[in-house]
Amino acid sequence: MNSELTAYITLVSTSGVLNMYLFINVFLNRHKYTSIGKVFSLYTFLITVYCFSSAFGLMSTNIEQIKLWTIIQYTAMPLSAPVGLLFIMNYLGFELTRKKWIALLTIPLISLFMVATNDFHHLHYRVYEIDPLLGAPYVHQEMGVWYVIHGIYTFASMFFAFVLVLTRWKETERVYRPQLISLLFGQFVPMATAFIYLIGLTPPGLDPVPIVLWLTSILYIWSISSSRMFTLMPIAKEAIFHSINDGVIVLDEAKQIIEFNHACKNMFPRLNKKMFGLPFHQIWNDLSGGQVPFSIETAASREVNHGDHIYQVRTTPLQQSGNTKGLLIIFTDITELKRLQIKLQHQADYDELTQIYNRRAFFQISKQMLLEAKKKVQPLSFILMDIDYFKKVNDTYGHDAGDQLLRHVVKVCNTLVNEDMLFARYGGEEFVFALKGSKGKIQAEELRQLLASQPLVIDGTKIYVTVSMGIAAAELDEEETLNQLLQKADKALYKAKREGRNTVKEYIHDDL
Repeated sequence: MNSELTAYITLVSTSGVLNMYLFINVFLNRHKYTSIGKVFSLYTFLITVYCFSSAFGLMSTNIEQIKLWTIIQYTAMPLSAPVGLLFIMNYLGFELTRKKWIALLTIPLISLFMVATNDFHHLHYRVYEIDPLLGAPYVHQEMGVWYVIHGIYTFASMFFAFVLVLTRWKETERVYRPQLISLLFGQFVPMATAFIYLIGLTPPGLDPVPIVLWLTSILYIWSISSSRMFTLMPIAKEAIFHSINDGVIVLDEAKQIIEFNHACKNMFPRLNKKMFGLPFHQIWNDLSGGQVPFSIETAASREVNHGDHIYQVRTTPLQQSGNTKGLLIIFTDITELKRLQIKLQHQADYDELTQIYNRRAFFQISKQMLLEAKKKVQPLSFILMDIDYFKKVNDTYGHDAGDQLLRHVVKVCNTLVNEDMLFARYGGEEFVFALKGSKGKIQAEELRQLLASQPLVIDGTKIYVTVSMGIAAAELDEEETLNQLLQKADKALYKAKREGRNTVKEYIHDDL
């Protein structure tokens, strides 16, 4: 064995040992690195097999041994480039799905099959024999159709991985760039060596790629130990940006759009990258057909309706060295939250059975009505209404009939309720009105007559209903409270019941 061949075997073995060290080290510590440790372990394991099988191939003395080690070499070498691409994708935050694994590893597996069965079809190597001039272990080979496919695919995998890393250079913080350098060289060195080999500028009869892989291994070892690769990764800028549930639009100093994330695209499907560089107000007009309904000059927060959705929009200046360099516009979809708030508010304000305001809501709203009436010196009356003999209906027809009667009374009353009236269930069979204006008694009498003329019909049985009402008008020149007014209305109601029911009585101090 000549000294040149010995040097080749030494370098290839060194590459194998260094990659084996990487494989064992990362595999044993894979729990620290999440999924990327597993992918890198597989990547370095494949390169280890590739290097050692190449080294044993260089020690072969006949064509049968060379072919055997070539087949073993192809169990790893075709897979290493696409697995390296998967490793880069994982490092940069791409999701590695089963479909991606299958798609990227299909051709390498076919290449293994082609090499293992080459003597039957010669599609990978048209000629594969010991070099007649150099002798074993040097090989004279002529490429077949599948060799070209395999070569293009392998080169494309390394090239695409290299480009992916390169495109992240500008947006990667300085602290992470040593990692990117090792990744760039980890893809560039074998890719460049393979290219030089394909154009015939390397020593004939052997594969030079495993000879140079020791260099990339050293770079990986350095990066893992010095810059904490896998435990402190830049991944994240784009991956995190696009994984945020909130929609984010980034504007530059001129308020022109320069970026948006996936969530924002889902919120506004018409948003696209052709809009980069356009003023935000123009983009918003295209998206919504109107002017921007929030400030983009200063930090602010407000709710915005867009289609069937409600968004909480926050604007935050992007600061760099104390200077504003742009603006973040963050959209949080609060549609479901608003619906829940409306539902809870409805439950808090409305009576469950009759679906009109409850006592709590009545007090809250009518207090404001009373304050406004005093301020504007406008008449305001309160009516307490009680269903006559309601207990008898329950006892005779059952509680379900009583519930139906309550709903019937509300339905009839609602035909006369207008924007100047507040109508609520006061409790049990009692209802309460707040009426603006001076026609309280006229409206109450109209309502009493309407109820008396419209019986509730249940299974063909007519249940006639009458009501008693007590009215109290607000004394606007006195410091009278809502509770005092309702007490007066209650006294008038009591008088209406005492005098035979089915009547309307006003509170008059001398009478009560």
